[in-house]
Amino acid sequence: MELFLNDKLGKITAEIDEAAKAQAILILAHGAGAGMRHPFMNGVARNISEQGVTVVRFNFPYMEQGRRSPGSPKANIETWKLVIDHIHTQFPGLPIFISGKSYGGRMASHLMAEEPHPSVKGLIYFGFPLHAPGRDSKDRAVHLKELALPQLFLQGSNDKLANIHLIKEVLTELPKPTLLEIEDADHSFNVPKKSGKTKDEVLELLTSTTAKWIKERID
Repeated sequence: MELFLNDKLGKITAEIDEAAKAQAILILAHGAGAGMRHPFMNGVARNISEQGVTVVRFNFPYMEQGRRSPGSPKANIETWKLVIDHIHTQFPGLPIFISGKSYGGRMASHLMAEEPHPSVKGLIYFGFPLHAPGRDSKDRAVHLKELALPQLFLQGSNDKLANIHLIKEVLTELPKPTLLEIEDADHSFNVPKKSGKTKDEVLELLTSTTAKWIKERID
């Protein structure tokens, strides 16, 4: 469906997985290289909507335009603001939580650091991209300290874009953090056979944890 048309950003489309008797809204943004209909995004939306939380997915403008590179963060952060405003209008009275796979979650966090939205009750990261591969650093997380919102980090212990030890250091500096560590999982939450877990089991753990965390933070 078309979510809205913006003169500067262009057309923004969305997919909505409505929950029966929804208790909250989760807005879910895609990663840098895959859009809102990626199998991981589809699975997250399906599972969480079945647990009483309506899930809204959308594409950033560069993805709508068929480009692979996210470009400047400015347009993507602005898109986040417009999407939250629109969903808040469409679903009045329901608390909103915002989230993203990798890049999408990082852009959400920048918006909340720059311009907090009163309807947003929490942030969820499906793999926060803390640094580039092989360049361990906490620089990308400096702004997270400015957020008063609860933050849920879903991280793989074998994520090349987020050294799990550095993630844990970051969390000690935040006011309301929660961490779910998926042992042996990489940035895409793939796990080796030796882990004893299947891809579906990992997805179920990610989504059940997210839905429970959201419900615990509804006013």
